[in-house]
Amino acid sequence: MALTFQSTTMKYCLTILLLLTIGSWMGCRKEAPVDEDGLLITSRAECYVSNFELLGADFQTVRTKNAVIDTIACTVDVTVFYGTDLKHLYPQFTLVTDAKLDPKITGFTDFSDLGNPKTYSVISGNRQVRKTYKVNVTVQPR
Repeated sequence: MALTFQSTTMKYCLTILLLLTIGSWMGCRKEAPVDEDGLLITSRAECYVSNFELLGADFQTVRTKNAVIDTIACTVDVTVFYGTDLKHLYPQFTLVTDAKLDPKITGFTDFSDLGNPKTYSVISGNRQVRKTYKVNVTVQPR
């Protein structure tokens, strides 16, 4: 009886030792790199805005037509309806895969100073390329 207990205990100890060894070996593998926001850093160097939306306080579009995005000049030109509250707009960017936007959009933004367009930087997936886009807002005439 004592011999069976010792062999069973020995099997459990070896199993636990084996599992700990495998767990520590797997824990030592190199993790995928992430940036300060916890986003995966990839090998993609593409860096551009593919779509832009501008929403009002009711989260409905205030654009009169599609925004014109120039990926060479790094501009976004958008015309909004006459009477739009420019102090309370919510911009939405669609970016190339793995890119990120700086500053982050955290809520409504004031676009009322039409002479000083807002700027946003698009940062590539590999975090090596940064392009700054100007968002030019124009109000539709009456």
